[in-house]
Amino acid sequence: MTNSITIDTIRQKVNAGERLTFEDGLFLEQEVDLLTLGSLAHQVRTARHGNAAYYNTNIHLNPTNVCVYRCKFCAFRSDLKDDKAYVFSDEMIRDRVLEAKSQGATEIHVVGGLHHLKKFDWYVDVVRVIHETWPEIHIKAWTGVEISWFAHLTKKPYEWILQQMIDAGLGSLPGGGAEIFDEQVRSQICEHKADAQSWLDIHRAAHQLGLRSNATMLYGHVEEAHHRIDHLCKLRDLQDETHGFQTFIPLAFHPENTKMDNISKPTGHQDLKTIAISRLMLDNFDHIKAYWIMLGEQTAQVALGFGADDLDGTVVHELIYHDAGAKTPEGLSVTKLHSLIREAGCEPVERDTLYRRVIRNGAEWKVEEPILIA
Repeated sequence: MTNSITIDTIRQKVNAGERLTFEDGLFLEQEVDLLTLGSLAHQVRTARHGNAAYYNTNIHLNPTNVCVYRCKFCAFRSDLKDDKAYVFSDEMIRDRVLEAKSQGATEIHVVGGLHHLKKFDWYVDVVRVIHETWPEIHIKAWTGVEISWFAHLTKKPYEWILQQMIDAGLGSLPGGGAEIFDEQVRSQICEHKADAQSWLDIHRAAHQLGLRSNATMLYGHVEEAHHRIDHLCKLRDLQDETHGFQTFIPLAFHPENTKMDNISKPTGHQDLKTIAISRLMLDNFDHIKAYWIMLGEQTAQVALGFGADDLDGTVVHELIYHDAGAKTPEGLSVTKLHSLIREAGCEPVERDTLYRRVIRNGAEWKVEEPILIA
């Protein structure tokens, strides 16, 4: 790291809207105190969004927990003959969609295990059944890791896989599966899983087909500061190329019930630091999400003053992080989300998956034009 980097030089760059370098990011990680990071990140966040804090009304569907992979950080997966193994039927999927409709959800978030006995058509049908049951709901489904598995099953290119899903009703991709891009770290926590280049190539292909997607980073396990900054820079590079990412979600590692339960979960200090540095480094991402399911309600609320502008949503029926020991509720009411946001000094704004403002009348809703970013 060069001696010419100081907090003053970084502050000058932030004030001028200039891009921070990899070396700047390392300096932020290693030399700058949390409150200074938070102040700078909040400055960037406020310039873009004022005091708005976004949320959506969403519901999760994890159609199976049977998975061919054995990632050390995962407590959700199951072997085929485990007592906890399950697979959703079409009727169960329809019931979940009708529940979403009754609650006025605008989005259903679909991710799950990679069931080695299910063919590609089964995964397409999950999307098709949702879409046919309620065409108006936005389907955000299948991480880059799942798309990679589908390509393995079919021997087809990513573009073909994604087009089949679009034809069935897919609306966008979630950001999961990115973990940490450094291959040495990936080999320790999720060997055999889709590699970093595959994840990036899949999201590039999705963006080229007109799909928007999210991006994530799993932190607080065996990675180090330079791995996190490298991860952010790689995401930033792809966003420069495609402009297809909507939001970045730092995901705090939950060690409970995993094969890495000897590791302590990230502290609140690490959570807020990661949120703030992400906001400062990802100058071409409109949104930074504080995912309350993983952070906890209180830390997510404080994160609205450390660079985050989105809390995710109601998140009903989330299983993956709760299986890993998350103590948060399996869903929050809109009233509770409003309370958390207003107490943090922000104004709640309901948005749909594509960041269009939602105008609501009970369970009935419509969307306006995309929310403008400063």
